[in-house]
Amino acid sequence: MLLKKNRVAAEKASQEANDRLKQTRQEAQGIIEDAKKAGAEQEQSIIKAAESAAERIKQSAQEEIKQEKENAIQALQEQVASLSVQIATKVIEKEINAQDQEKLISDYMKEIGEE
Repeated sequence: MLLKKNRVAAEKASQEANDRLKQTRQEAQGIIEDAKKAGAEQEQSIIKAAESAAERIKQSAQEEIKQEKENAIQALQEQVASLSVQIATKVIEKEINAQDQEKLISDYMKEIGEE
């Protein structure tokens, strides 16, 4: 009778140990699944943040390029205007003689006097 009682107790203890082991494995598997899920979510979050940062850098670079282009065009326009005035001045200097200059000055002085 004692032997039977001990055997039953041993079988019960073995079953309880197996049940606890099974439960522990399930809990461990759940923890692993949660960790995988959290890792995947974090990976997606990092990818989205990197894509967003890359887009901001791209936009900034495009705006900077546009501004530099506008600055270059403005500088060229100013140079063209300056060169045009210089060329016109040289052409006028070559084409107008001293007598024409005297008449232009005289006419201009008369205009100023009338105003």
